[in-house]
Amino acid sequence: MPLSSLLSEYDNVVLDLDGCVWVGDSVTRGAAQAITACRSAGKALAFVTNDARRSPEEYVRKLWSLGLQASLEEVVTVGGAIQHVLAERGRGKGTYVIGSPAIFRHVADAGHWIVNGTHRAVEADVVVVAGHDDLNFAELRDATQAVLGGAVMFATGRDPTFPTDEGVWPGTGAIVAALEYATGSTAVSVGKPDPQIFYTALDRLGGGRTLVVGDRLDADLAGAAAAGLDAAIVLTGVTSREDAEAAADPAPVAISQDLQELLLGT
Repeated sequence: MPLSSLLSEYDNVVLDLDGCVWVGDSVTRGAAQAITACRSAGKALAFVTNDARRSPEEYVRKLWSLGLQASLEEVVTVGGAIQHVLAERGRGKGTYVIGSPAIFRHVADAGHWIVNGTHRAVEADVVVVAGHDDLNFAELRDATQAVLGGAVMFATGRDPTFPTDEGVWPGTGAIVAALEYATGSTAVSVGKPDPQIFYTALDRLGGGRTLVVGDRLDADLAGAAAAGLDAAIVLTGVTSREDAEAAADPAPVAISQDLQELLLGT
Protein backbone atom coordinates (compact mmCIF):
# COMPACT_ATOMS: atom_id res chain seq x y z
CA MET A 1 0.00 0.00 0.00
CA PRO A 2 1.60 3.33 -1.04
CA LEU A 3 2.26 6.10 1.46
CA SER A 4 0.86 9.61 1.20
CA SER A 5 2.95 12.22 -0.58
CA LEU A 6 3.78 13.86 2.76
CA LEU A 7 5.92 10.88 3.79
CA SER A 8 8.19 11.21 0.75
CA GLU A 9 9.95 14.06 2.56
CA TYR A 10 10.89 11.98 5.62
CA ASP A 11 13.16 9.05 6.43
CA ASN A 12 11.84 8.40 9.95
CA VAL A 13 8.44 8.52 11.65
CA VAL A 14 8.02 8.95 15.41
CA LEU A 15 4.55 7.90 16.53
CA ASP A 16 2.90 8.87 19.81
CA LEU A 17 0.97 5.92 21.24
CA ASP A 18 -1.98 7.12 23.36
CA GLY A 19 -4.54 8.94 21.25
CA CYS A 20 -2.59 8.37 18.04
CA VAL A 21 -1.82 4.67 17.54
CA TRP A 22 -4.46 3.56 20.02
CA VAL A 23 -7.15 4.82 22.37
CA GLY A 24 -7.28 2.60 25.43
CA ASP A 25 -7.18 -0.94 24.06
CA SER A 26 -8.50 -0.09 20.60
CA VAL A 27 -6.26 0.59 17.61
CA THR A 28 -7.12 3.74 15.68
CA ARG A 29 -8.45 3.35 12.14
CA GLY A 30 -5.87 2.04 9.72
CA ALA A 31 -2.97 2.24 12.20
CA ALA A 32 -1.77 -1.31 11.53
CA GLN A 33 -1.86 -0.86 7.75
CA ALA A 34 -0.17 2.53 7.96
CA ILE A 35 2.66 1.22 10.13
CA THR A 36 3.16 -1.78 7.84
CA ALA A 37 3.26 0.53 4.81
CA CYS A 38 5.91 2.70 6.51
CA ARG A 39 8.09 -0.34 7.11
CA SER A 40 7.60 -1.57 3.54
CA ALA A 41 8.68 1.84 2.24
CA GLY A 42 11.87 1.69 4.30
CA LYS A 43 10.88 4.28 6.90
CA ALA A 44 12.45 3.83 10.33
CA LEU A 45 9.93 3.91 13.19
CA ALA A 46 9.89 4.84 16.85
CA PHE A 47 6.99 4.74 19.29
CA VAL A 48 7.02 7.29 22.13
CA THR A 49 4.80 7.80 25.15
CA ASN A 50 4.44 10.05 28.17
CA ASP A 51 2.41 7.30 29.88
CA ALA A 52 4.71 5.90 32.56
CA ARG A 53 2.40 3.15 33.79
CA ARG A 54 4.01 0.40 31.70
CA SER A 55 7.57 -0.74 31.06
CA PRO A 56 9.00 -0.74 27.51
CA GLU A 57 8.58 -4.53 27.45
CA GLU A 58 4.89 -4.19 28.34
CA TYR A 59 4.39 -1.68 25.54
CA VAL A 60 5.97 -4.08 23.05
CA ARG A 61 3.61 -6.83 24.23
CA LYS A 62 0.61 -4.51 23.90
CA LEU A 63 1.62 -3.46 20.39
CA TRP A 64 1.92 -7.08 19.30
CA SER A 65 -1.37 -8.02 20.99
CA LEU A 66 -3.10 -5.36 18.90
CA GLY A 67 -1.53 -6.58 15.66
CA LEU A 68 1.20 -3.93 15.54
CA GLN A 69 4.72 -5.26 15.14
CA ALA A 70 7.42 -3.47 17.13
CA SER A 71 10.79 -4.20 18.71
CA LEU A 72 11.98 -3.13 22.15
CA GLU A 73 14.50 -0.79 20.54
CA GLU A 74 11.67 1.08 18.79
CA VAL A 75 9.76 1.87 22.00
CA VAL A 76 10.87 5.01 23.86
CA THR A 77 9.09 5.66 27.15
CA VAL A 78 9.27 8.62 29.48
CA GLY A 79 10.39 6.18 32.16
CA GLY A 80 13.60 5.66 30.22
CA ALA A 81 14.07 9.42 30.00
CA ILE A 82 13.59 9.75 33.78
CA GLN A 83 16.15 6.99 34.34
CA HIS A 84 18.66 8.84 32.15
CA VAL A 85 18.17 12.13 34.02
CA LEU A 86 18.42 10.52 37.46
CA ALA A 87 21.52 8.52 36.52
CA GLU A 88 23.26 11.72 35.41
CA ARG A 89 22.21 13.47 38.64
CA GLY A 90 23.65 10.75 40.85
CA ARG A 91 22.38 9.20 44.05
CA GLY A 92 21.45 11.48 46.94
CA LYS A 93 19.83 10.92 50.34
CA GLY A 94 16.87 9.14 48.81
CA THR A 95 14.13 9.34 46.18
CA TYR A 96 10.40 9.29 46.79
CA VAL A 97 8.39 7.86 43.90
CA ILE A 98 4.79 8.35 42.82
CA GLY A 99 4.20 5.98 39.93
CA SER A 100 3.69 2.47 38.65
CA PRO A 101 6.05 -0.47 39.28
CA ALA A 102 7.70 0.37 35.94
CA ILE A 103 8.74 3.79 37.25
CA PHE A 104 10.05 2.27 40.48
CA ARG A 105 12.23 -0.02 38.36
CA HIS A 106 13.56 2.87 36.25
CA VAL A 107 14.44 4.84 39.39
CA ALA A 108 16.17 1.83 40.95
CA ASP A 109 18.04 1.12 37.70
CA ALA A 110 19.32 4.71 37.81
CA GLY A 111 21.07 3.81 41.07
CA HIS A 112 18.75 5.75 43.37
CA TRP A 113 17.66 4.59 46.83
CA ILE A 114 13.85 4.54 46.98
CA VAL A 115 12.58 5.63 50.40
CA ASN A 116 8.84 4.94 49.99
CA GLY A 117 7.43 3.19 53.04
CA THR A 118 10.31 4.18 55.31
CA HIS A 119 10.61 6.82 58.02
CA ARG A 120 12.94 8.73 55.67
CA ALA A 121 10.30 9.26 52.96
CA VAL A 122 9.77 12.91 53.91
CA GLU A 123 13.57 13.44 53.95
CA ALA A 124 14.00 12.51 50.27
CA ASP A 125 15.99 14.97 48.20
CA VAL A 126 14.32 13.87 44.95
CA VAL A 127 10.63 13.29 44.24
CA VAL A 128 9.60 11.55 41.00
CA VAL A 129 6.00 12.02 39.86
CA ALA A 130 4.26 9.83 37.29
CA GLY A 131 0.59 9.03 36.85
CA HIS A 132 -0.65 5.61 37.93
CA ASP A 133 -3.98 3.97 38.60
CA ASP A 134 -3.56 3.44 42.36
CA LEU A 135 -2.75 7.01 43.42
CA ASN A 136 -3.65 7.71 47.03
CA PHE A 137 -3.58 10.63 49.46
CA ALA A 138 -0.61 9.27 51.43
CA GLU A 139 1.56 9.60 48.31
CA LEU A 140 0.56 13.25 47.87
CA ARG A 141 1.15 13.89 51.58
CA ASP A 142 4.64 12.36 51.72
CA ALA A 143 5.71 13.95 48.43
CA THR A 144 4.44 17.34 49.61
CA GLN A 145 6.43 17.09 52.83
CA ALA A 146 9.58 16.02 50.97
CA VAL A 147 9.34 18.93 48.51
CA LEU A 148 8.64 21.41 51.32
CA GLY A 149 11.79 20.04 52.94
CA GLY A 150 13.84 20.89 49.87
CA ALA A 151 13.45 17.93 47.49
CA VAL A 152 13.66 18.54 43.75
CA MET A 153 10.55 17.34 41.92
CA PHE A 154 10.85 15.57 38.55
CA ALA A 155 7.71 14.79 36.53
CA THR A 156 7.19 12.46 33.60
CA GLY A 157 5.09 15.12 31.87
CA ARG A 158 2.35 17.69 32.22
CA ASP A 159 -0.43 16.08 30.18
CA PRO A 160 -3.58 17.06 32.12
CA THR A 161 -5.56 14.15 30.65
CA PHE A 162 -5.29 11.15 28.35
CA PRO A 163 -7.94 9.37 26.27
CA THR A 164 -9.22 5.89 27.21
CA ASP A 165 -12.00 3.58 26.08
CA GLU A 166 -13.99 4.92 29.06
CA GLY A 167 -13.47 8.59 28.21
CA VAL A 168 -10.84 11.12 29.26
CA TRP A 169 -8.89 10.33 32.45
CA PRO A 170 -6.66 12.66 34.51
CA GLY A 171 -3.01 12.46 33.54
CA THR A 172 0.30 13.04 35.30
CA GLY A 173 -0.14 16.79 34.88
CA ALA A 174 -3.12 16.74 37.25
CA ILE A 175 -0.97 15.17 39.99
CA VAL A 176 1.88 17.58 39.31
CA ALA A 177 -0.52 20.53 39.53
CA ALA A 178 -1.71 19.37 42.96
CA LEU A 179 1.84 19.05 44.28
CA GLU A 180 2.94 22.37 42.80
CA TYR A 181 -0.09 24.08 44.35
CA ALA A 182 0.56 22.47 47.74
CA THR A 183 4.28 23.28 47.81
CA GLY A 184 4.72 26.44 45.74
CA SER A 185 7.51 24.60 43.86
CA THR A 186 7.76 23.90 40.15
CA ALA A 187 8.47 20.40 38.88
CA VAL A 188 11.13 19.70 36.27
CA SER A 189 9.28 18.00 33.41
CA VAL A 190 11.19 15.25 31.63
CA GLY A 191 8.39 13.99 29.37
CA LYS A 192 6.96 15.77 26.35
CA PRO A 193 7.12 18.70 25.63
CA ASP A 194 10.66 18.43 26.99
CA PRO A 195 12.71 17.32 23.96
CA GLN A 196 14.70 14.59 25.78
CA ILE A 197 12.33 11.76 24.77
CA PHE A 198 12.63 12.81 21.12
CA TYR A 199 16.43 13.00 21.37
CA THR A 200 16.41 9.43 22.70
CA ALA A 201 14.27 8.35 19.74
CA LEU A 202 16.58 10.13 17.29
CA ASP A 203 19.61 8.36 18.75
CA ARG A 204 17.97 5.04 17.95
CA LEU A 205 16.74 6.04 14.51
CA GLY A 206 20.04 7.29 13.16
CA GLY A 207 20.26 9.99 10.52
CA GLY A 208 17.66 11.37 8.16
CA ARG A 209 14.69 13.68 8.33
CA THR A 210 12.07 12.85 10.97
CA LEU A 211 8.32 13.44 11.25
CA VAL A 212 6.61 13.31 14.65
CA VAL A 213 2.94 12.29 14.69
CA GLY A 214 0.82 12.92 17.78
CA ASP A 215 -2.55 14.05 19.05
CA ARG A 216 -1.60 16.80 21.52
CA LEU A 217 -0.57 20.37 20.72
CA ASP A 218 0.97 20.98 24.16
CA ALA A 219 3.02 17.77 24.26
CA ASP A 220 3.59 16.34 20.78
CA LEU A 221 3.65 19.50 18.65
CA ALA A 222 5.53 21.61 21.19
CA GLY A 223 7.92 18.77 22.06
CA ALA A 224 8.75 18.13 18.44
CA ALA A 225 9.43 21.83 17.92
CA ALA A 226 11.73 21.88 20.96
CA ALA A 227 13.69 19.02 19.36
CA GLY A 228 13.80 20.80 15.99
CA LEU A 229 11.41 18.35 14.30
CA ASP A 230 8.32 18.66 12.12
CA ALA A 231 5.06 17.38 13.58
CA ALA A 232 1.65 16.35 12.27
CA ILE A 233 -1.51 16.17 14.37
CA VAL A 234 -4.17 13.46 14.22
CA LEU A 235 -7.63 14.06 15.67
CA THR A 236 -8.12 10.65 17.32
CA GLY A 237 -7.06 11.90 20.75
CA VAL A 238 -7.84 15.13 22.62
CA THR A 239 -7.26 17.85 20.00
CA SER A 240 -10.06 19.27 17.86
CA ARG A 241 -9.57 20.40 14.27
CA GLU A 242 -10.36 23.97 15.30
CA ASP A 243 -7.61 23.98 17.92
CA ALA A 244 -5.13 22.28 15.58
CA GLU A 245 -5.81 24.80 12.82
CA ALA A 246 -5.37 27.67 15.29
CA ALA A 247 -1.90 26.49 16.28
CA ALA A 248 0.45 28.89 14.54
CA ASP A 249 3.76 28.78 16.40
CA PRO A 250 4.67 26.22 15.39
CA ALA A 251 2.00 25.06 12.98
CA PRO A 252 1.66 21.33 12.28
CA VAL A 253 2.81 20.27 8.82
CA ALA A 254 -0.47 18.35 8.47
CA ILE A 255 -3.76 17.79 10.32
CA SER A 256 -5.59 14.51 9.67
CA GLN A 257 -8.50 12.55 11.05
CA ASP A 258 -6.28 9.56 11.87
CA LEU A 259 -3.11 7.70 10.93
CA GLN A 260 -4.72 6.13 7.91
CA GLU A 261 -5.55 9.49 6.38
CA LEU A 262 -2.18 11.00 7.32
CA LEU A 263 0.14 8.19 6.28
CA LEU A 264 -1.86 6.51 3.54
CA GLY A 265 -3.91 9.42 2.24
CA THR A 266 -7.17 7.44 2.39
